[in-house]
Amino acid sequence: MAIVEHSDLPPLEEIIEPRFWTGTPATDPATFTIDAGELRQPDPEGALAERMRRTFDEVGLVHVVNTDLDDLVDMRALATLIVRTEMEYEGGSNPRDRIQPNVYEVGAPLTAWLHYHHEMAYVGTSTRMIAFLCQDAVPDRGATYVSDSVAVTDAILETELGQKLKDLGVCYHRNLTDRDAFAGKVEYGVYNHWQKSFGTDDPLVAARKARAQRLAVDWGDDRLMRTRYYCPAFEYFEPLDRNLLYSSLADHGMWFDTWPLVQHLPYDERPLHMTFGDDSEFTDDERQQWIDLYDRFGTKLDVAVGDVVVICNYRFAHGRPGIHLADGERRTLGVVLGHQYDRVGVRADAW
Repeated sequence: MAIVEHSDLPPLEEIIEPRFWTGTPATDPATFTIDAGELRQPDPEGALAERMRRTFDEVGLVHVVNTDLDDLVDMRALATLIVRTEMEYEGGSNPRDRIQPNVYEVGAPLTAWLHYHHEMAYVGTSTRMIAFLCQDAVPDRGATYVSDSVAVTDAILETELGQKLKDLGVCYHRNLTDRDAFAGKVEYGVYNHWQKSFGTDDPLVAARKARAQRLAVDWGDDRLMRTRYYCPAFEYFEPLDRNLLYSSLADHGMWFDTWPLVQHLPYDERPLHMTFGDDSEFTDDERQQWIDLYDRFGTKLDVAVGDVVVICNYRFAHGRPGIHLADGERRTLGVVLGHQYDRVGVRADAW
């Protein structure tokens, strides 16, 4: 794992750079890649649908290629052969906008690397699956990466870090800014406004929605909304009858190490922070070990226009390196969020 120093930043000491994989896929692509061939109008009861569902049930990951699709509406129709129930993105950290009905943008700058993460693990209401729809691609970069959380769970539980996570759980700390406080200003140091996150301009409604997701809420200066969520670092997954790692350092301040307008801030001033459940900090060695484990079990997905990827949010984490585009290039992924559920935490008999 490379550790790089960014001399142009304030003194943040060392930045841990994720590699995302070892160079060899940890999950065999043959087990989850499906060639749609010439099929243009997916039949919900046809062979493609049956194979997609079977692959998702067996592997937890589906990558459909050669779809001949170029419209997000058609790609979403293909994704919903697995994603039967879709959720509204509410209470999330990322500032996502809709780009089609029930299709969201990624909500993060292309130039920033996105650490491996399980979608919406930082609130009490999460999602069982997530789908990506490729509208624009660059052939030599812009890949998405997934990490086998089952294998990561096995590996981390053999470490002192894993046992601390098992015993202490984690706490997610978020600072959501007030949109009105930045009217007419450069959004320097802003990640997301609470108005956008919770879909309301009323702070009382926003707080009520946050508490419905089991978040503790208090308010700071300029109507800064501060939330905290204490929860297990693992989540019980019924199909495998076991607890799986459901947390990552994407919710630590290091999420912003390459994030424009935010990366300059010291960790203790960044919009996200993450600690053990007793509020103690992760050491640098623990952070490095956690990043390494997700990277060890990573797999690269090269996505082309029309590709549809569906990921089980329990069995795989997802992330990507930063992407730098040349003039005229575009890289656009649509996001579909699957069935919403209330987190249950862990079961004592499922380790």
